Amino acid sequence: MSDSALFAKYDVPVPRYTSYPTVPHWAKTPTLAEWADSLNRALAAPDASIAIYVHLPFCESLCTYCGCNTVITKDHGRAAPYIDLVLAELDRYLAIAPGLAGRPIGQVHLGGGTPTFMAPETLGHMLQGISDRLPLREGAFEGSIEVDPRVTTTAHLETLRAHDITRISLGVQDVDPDVQDLVNRHQPVDMTERLCTAARALGYESINFDLIYGLPGQTEASMKRLGDEVVRLAPDRLAVYSFARVPWIKPQQRKFKDDQIPSGAEKRALYETIRTPLDEAGYIEIGLDHFARPNDGLARSAAAGTLHRNFMGYAERKTTIMIGLGVSAISETPDCYHQNDKIITVYDRRVRKNELPTFRGHCLTKDDEKQRATIWRIMTTFHTTLDREELDAAAESLQPLIDDGLVAVDGLELHVLPAGRPFLRNIAACFDAYVQHKPTSGPLYSTSA
Repeated sequence: MSDSALFAKYDVPVPRYTSYPTVPHWAKTPTLAEWADSLNRALAAPDASIAIYVHLPFCESLCTYCGCNTVITKDHGRAAPYIDLVLAELDRYLAIAPGLAGRPIGQVHLGGGTPTFMAPETLGHMLQGISDRLPLREGAFEGSIEVDPRVTTTAHLETLRAHDITRISLGVQDVDPDVQDLVNRHQPVDMTERLCTAARALGYESINFDLIYGLPGQTEASMKRLGDEVVRLAPDRLAVYSFARVPWIKPQQRKFKDDQIPSGAEKRALYETIRTPLDEAGYIEIGLDHFARPNDGLARSAAAGTLHRNFMGYAERKTTIMIGLGVSAISETPDCYHQNDKIITVYDRRVRKNELPTFRGHCLTKDDEKQRATIWRIMTTFHTTLDREELDAAAESLQPLIDDGLVAVDGLELHVLPAGRPFLRNIAACFDAYVQHKPTSGPLYSTSA
């Protein structure tokens, strides 16, 4: 079967698997007592390790491709009170999980929104507040932040670096002015370049670029230019995401017309166009839509078979506990997920009332845990060992992938073949009991191409 026919065949809505079960299938939201019990059990485990994620939702303008939870405002006075709420929420966690007190944290990640919407001193206050409450793991701490070059200054970088942030991820998406106009994100290349130069001068260990393929107006010619500019700027790693078109969730995407959006084989050709110069420049393709230089920690972790996957995508270090702070932030333990309220006014009110602002979550069953382990091995190592029950349950959905030369099954060993890597989400979905056996009445996911 030709590549174009394969992409047409498998261009179907399937999850990205940053969690399992995926959020639309969360069925049993934990009570406060259940969530606290799960967190305390996780903290008591010998291998317990802790990460903090803080969601900073504010943006000055809306990028129309965006699928994140954002608050669009030019009122920067909203930033400092929000940080006070985040720290109050962390205090609430310290109250319900006594085992947290004094425990070192291995990772802090700041995402958004636009974290650098916050003034440097506001970000510094928040990071100091976190480290005052929970010490950073000495010699094994990773601090990272997503930054928008349009609003990020050298003062931001200096403050973040002084508070142990060593990794930055730059939102780039595309460099073509026409594409930027269509998605309402005007960002000249020299703006991105200046920020990279400043970060390197300040000693940041890793620079990541976020790119998107499948945006309206993108062509193979524009993607070639994007690839050339990326190679010239030489980030340490890249996330090259497929545009998730979900207008039923994000109404701003309704402005895009069908004939503006590449799909199927046409969309995949855009990915291949940018993959080629990255491959020639020595980047290693990792998992799903990620690239890293061979000496980057992500590439080393992939080579060692220790790559981890969670709500932020691929990570080089596994943590057993993620505490999500801020509006819509998601937390996880080995047997439970917990998400904060997604509406900022409700989040504000509940934190001020000294509540944990639970919106939804999921208590994992033993079957959930087993299926998650299988899916994450596929997503991170392209291989898994199955038991007979798993193989029999997935046999029907796996067979077309086997017939098309995308997957090989030898006894109980499943291997994703090189031709199958573009279809990683489809392969993982074969082991997703919710996708396979619990059809829904409306769209849930973006397509896989």
